[in-house]
Amino acid sequence: SALENLIPAFPGLPPGAKPGLSNIVTMYTAARIGLPEALYITLIKAIFAGLTRGPSAFFMSISGGLLSTTVMFVLLRLQNRPFGIAGISVAAAVAHNTGQLLAAMVLTGTSAVVGYAPVLGFFAIITGLVTGAILKIVLPALDKQSKFLT
Repeated sequence: SALENLIPAFPGLPPGAKPGLSNIVTMYTAARIGLPEALYITLIKAIFAGLTRGPSAFFMSISGGLLSTTVMFVLLRLQNRPFGIAGISVAAAVAHNTGQLLAAMVLTGTSAVVGYAPVLGFFAIITGLVTGAILKIVLPALDKQSKFLT
């Protein structure tokens, strides 16, 4: 998350839109270790956001993160996994944006922020595909490395 904040904003990206690279760690944890540990990572990420960007950032991060982590965990546990890693990553990104929009509605006291949903949805698809592809590429190495830790 800290490294992601160092990446300059891409022209045309909506305000606050980030690649979500830290979600790779959360999805790996949800897939290989468990929901409590993935939620713990989500909480740590939200605390970091709060410490570095303030209480509103904490609320936005925890709202999006809890929903996203729960969605990814549920989809990862499906028997046939009809969406694959990339699809689950996209669903988690959409869930994260949904949680953030709900938090923004509470913070601003208006539902006008929902107008931002189509733009966020578009970028959730792109960033979800990117983070899902990265996880799929690094998953074999992570699994191999984790054997040495046990």
